[in-house]
Amino acid sequence: MKAFFNMFVKITGWIPQRIAFHTKIFYEDKAAQSRKIKGPAILISNHTSVYDYAVFLFVFPRRTLRYQMAEILFQKKRLGWFLRAMGGIKVERNAFDFGFLDASKAVLEKGGVVGVFPESRLPREGEERPLPFKPSAAYLALISGVPVIPLYTNGAYFHGKKAKVVIGKPMFARELYDPQRDEKSNLMFISEQFRDKIMQLGTLIDGTK
Repeated sequence: MKAFFNMFVKITGWIPQRIAFHTKIFYEDKAAQSRKIKGPAILISNHTSVYDYAVFLFVFPRRTLRYQMAEILFQKKRLGWFLRAMGGIKVERNAFDFGFLDASKAVLEKGGVVGVFPESRLPREGEERPLPFKPSAAYLALISGVPVIPLYTNGAYFHGKKAKVVIGKPMFARELYDPQRDEKSNLMFISEQFRDKIMQLGTLIDGTK
């Protein structure tokens, strides 16, 4: 049902999103990772706007993206209904509830794609971007073993601006795991590697039109 609803949204929203975002897609290595995602995967990216999710839906039109989303988005009745129908995975950020990790792992075990914004929130004015990454994406990647596809968006949406998205080569958390470190240190290190990669992807579109 979620896959059908996703496809309906993408078909009916294709023209409006082209007008709104004018998305241009770049690749670190298209042969290694294109817009086609085979099998289970985790998408990670910097977070610039609530519209990042909408942009990524159309970057990967053939797959149903099950994004982790903050609980506040589900508090609005209509928006909450829409996000649930799209397969959104609710994250209770202020509670010690890690059910979202179990839900995400279940999606991956069924061959699905899970999206994560590891910053956990939108940066405030004056804060360094991207924010430090939370460890949940690294943890999910470790326990599942699936590839992590890093993405970068310039966050330029609407008013004739051109959204630029970079698709990076897949990363594997288990290849970054160091048995000489404890689990916490490994999660911090892997999270830093993910963040560094996304920052690196951003440099690929510096000066592009």
